[in-house]
Amino acid sequence: MTTYHVVARNFSTHSENRMHSDEMANRYGFQGALVPGVAIYGHLIKPLVAHHGASWLNDSCVEVRLIKPSYHGDALAIEWPGVGEDVVATNQRGELVAIIATRQPEEISNEPGELGLLGKIKVPGRPDIAWENVCVGEVFSPWAVRLSLEENQRYRDEIGDDDALYQDHIHPHYLLSLANQALMQEYVMPAWIHVKSKITHRSALQVDDEVVLRSVVTDRSERKGHQFIAIHLTFWRDDKVAVDIKHHAIFRIAE
Repeated sequence: MTTYHVVARNFSTHSENRMHSDEMANRYGFQGALVPGVAIYGHLIKPLVAHHGASWLNDSCVEVRLIKPSYHGDALAIEWPGVGEDVVATNQRGELVAIIATRQPEEISNEPGELGLLGKIKVPGRPDIAWENVCVGEVFSPWAVRLSLEENQRYRDEIGDDDALYQDHIHPHYLLSLANQALMQEYVMPAWIHVKSKITHRSALQVDDEVVLRSVVTDRSERKGHQFIAIHLTFWRDDKVAVDIKHHAIFRIAE
């Protein structure tokens, strides 16, 4: 059993997503501002990367599920029994807050059409997100990003990960955070919650790599009064997919 102890930090108090503020989170019945789910993911992958090293960033597939909110200052225990087992995070109250399950890497096409990326392009702009403008099959405009050393270091610092591997390799916390940003580039989202993601690494991304992010809306659904969006996001380096993310969020929280 590998165990890490970390303190959850809310570094997004000034985010447009006001679920990272006490006022908005309290309105929806939470005890305080929510720590970003991408940060919890960043903590959870630590034992996997420590064990497998750079090979995990070249060939892996995991699904993270965010089960309960984490609050600033929560003491989290990250536990991993070993290869083939789930990584789990529990808080100081003994509550299970998140799980990473290892999945078999899927074959991922390098053909945009097979990934649904040749469909109708969403009209540029950021409308307020609403049921009627979450359109399944709609494609976001390609987004070019240089994966900078400064941003990589910032995301490492936010979760206190000093693994020397990330002096050259891009931290998975940074990559999953870009999935959040891909959503927020397309919609005004004042109160939303990341609930789960499936992340497949096919080729490790490096500092200063130039990538193009391409996304398509794959689902919208309603459950228990919550409204959900799902997008499929791919990171293209040259003409090949390096990272594939299936990203799910509640965009309208039940009141």
